[in-house]
Amino acid sequence: DVQLQASGGGLVQAGGSLRLSCTASGVTFDDYAIAWFRQAPGKEREGVSCFSSALDSTYYADSVKGRFAISIDNAKNTLYLQMDSLKPEDTAVYYCAARRTPFAVYSDDVCNGYYGLDYWGKGTQVTVSS
Repeated sequence: DVQLQASGGGLVQAGGSLRLSCTASGVTFDDYAIAWFRQAPGKEREGVSCFSSALDSTYYADSVKGRFAISIDNAKNTLYLQMDSLKPEDTAVYYCAARRTPFAVYSDDVCNGYYGLDYWGKGTQVTVSS
């Protein structure tokens, strides 16, 4: 049974940092593409960052390039999203997600919705004040 649990959200001032964590059970990251998505009120869900280990492929949305970094701790079975230089427009509920990869996929195809995600964690709220 696959479970994902995101945490680490909160209220931060613009320019600040947060690190989101996603603990996973029933998942071996080598066999999955993993992702962070976000959804702001009134907006569509957006793929923020995705990683595919099979192709060593990492994707970042243009809006977060140079500010966010995705990483994995396989020993802890935990996915992270380090968010620096936060802006008010980063305010959203952030979700971690995973896709089984019986065949290798590129991370941008996961983040852009070409391939769907199989498992989603409950979101964590990030609020950036100006």
